[in-house]
Amino acid sequence: MSRAWSFDEFGLEHLKLVDVDEPAPGPGQVKLRVKAASLNFRDTLMVAGKYDPRVPRPLVPLSDGVGEVVAVGEGVERVAVGDRVAATFTPKWIAGPPERALIRATRGGPLPGMLAEERTLSAEGVVKVPAHLGDAEAATLPCAALTAWSSLVTEGGVTAGQTVLVQGTGGVSIFALQLGVILGARVIVTSSSDEKLAQAKELGAFATINYREDESWGKTAAELVGGVDHVIEVGGAKTLEQSLRAVKPGGTISLIGILSGTTAPIPLTKILMNQVRVQGILVGHRAGFEAMNRAVEAHALKPVVDRVFPFEEAPEAFRYLQSGAHFGKVVIATS
Repeated sequence: MSRAWSFDEFGLEHLKLVDVDEPAPGPGQVKLRVKAASLNFRDTLMVAGKYDPRVPRPLVPLSDGVGEVVAVGEGVERVAVGDRVAATFTPKWIAGPPERALIRATRGGPLPGMLAEERTLSAEGVVKVPAHLGDAEAATLPCAALTAWSSLVTEGGVTAGQTVLVQGTGGVSIFALQLGVILGARVIVTSSSDEKLAQAKELGAFATINYREDESWGKTAAELVGGVDHVIEVGGAKTLEQSLRAVKPGGTISLIGILSGTTAPIPLTKILMNQVRVQGILVGHRAGFEAMNRAVEAHALKPVVDRVFPFEEAPEAFRYLQSGAHFGKVVIATS
């Protein structure tokens, strides 16, 4: 018997620690002793009922986690007992273009998530993690890091000398900063906190903009470099117009977040007349995850973990993420 956090009604007050009997792995499956799980903004929406009100319940939340393989089922060859692996966000999307059936099966809703002490998963839906990373660091890779990688590399093709604009200092944005730096790009970071902007400079940011002090931060970013090549758009409704002001003709906006809302009037002429590409990013596939891990290993990249909460304090971790006080990732240690 092991424990997991689960909710059967929407609302953080309904997130409860329960006993579960995690099954032994069947053919093609692996059983993990989960070491750490990390939070994404999506997880807060899922628990609140604002992401998918029809999601099956009870549900164990959190898409991201890392663990040690403690048992394997018949026919499993990709991993072995003792390997340290992360669960993938879309366990059926191995490589290639997205297909509806592949990208609708996502971990942490509708599929059970990783906020548990043990998990039995398909062996096709796990990836070995870089050896130089601790458990808390490795747990941050499946969504935030891969989203940044898919935006900049798999879909964006960012090259040395180009300019990337990232919004804020949350998980995806900080990974985009770190990955942009190792790609040789100049990365501009926005935030409402001068303290966080100073931290971003320490990580290699080319320039920083306090968007509370500069409401026309998109124009400012454009003027710094003559237009940015790539924007990591995490805000959504209230920031997209500024991103369109920042991006250069022929540039790309990777739409990966909806922190400020999902609906807004869009000045289509700015997209049309400047031949801007607005690319939706739904994390990425397993092949991209494995490619990213090779880059993380080659450059000894270390994810930025803001705070680690004990397993028993999972609701507090949710509240901390919602406060917006974090710089980088918020993690829950499960063992």
